[in-house]
Amino acid sequence: MRRLIIATTNAGKVIEIRSALGDVPGWVLDPLPPGILPIEETADTFLANAILKAEHYSRFVEDITLADDSGLSITALGGRPGVHSARYAENPAGRIRRVLQEMETVPEAQRDAVFYCALALARRGTIIWTVERHVNGVIAYSASGTGGFGYDPVFLLPELNRTMAELNTEEKNRLSARGKSLAELRKFLMIS
Repeated sequence: MRRLIIATTNAGKVIEIRSALGDVPGWVLDPLPPGILPIEETADTFLANAILKAEHYSRFVEDITLADDSGLSITALGGRPGVHSARYAENPAGRIRRVLQEMETVPEAQRDAVFYCALALARRGTIIWTVERHVNGVIAYSASGTGGFGYDPVFLLPELNRTMAELNTEEKNRLSARGKSLAELRKFLMIS
């Protein structure tokens, strides 16, 4: 069995990654070993941050390392929160509150948003594979749903009239940016 190290401390991401990749033949998914210091995310794109993290964490383990960077880009806010999505406020509830407050007076026709997810694989400090996918949506007027994590309760898919947090795991894995990126990673792992 080959090991894939999941380089994140975000429990929600680990759950989604294991849900999408846990049954790939010949691979076992393991968490990042404790004690590895994180690296500051200083890049200005999601893909560049995923690469930065994959290179960094892969220097501390023998196995292939998977790093992810993802976030929300809202047109009416000039692309914010963008690469600062995870640091837009102190905690997930605060981040949602801030987005809803900033979008409070924005009309329905101008609430477009894009959620991005970039993945990078590295071995011993060298990038061996990358992907970035996105999903278009709008910012809801209020949070709705209990599934998922992060901005899922306010990221509305207009064609379904449901937020990401209102989707079941199978739907989210099929429709979300992370789900689309993980589907590409799954293909890569199957032939590697």
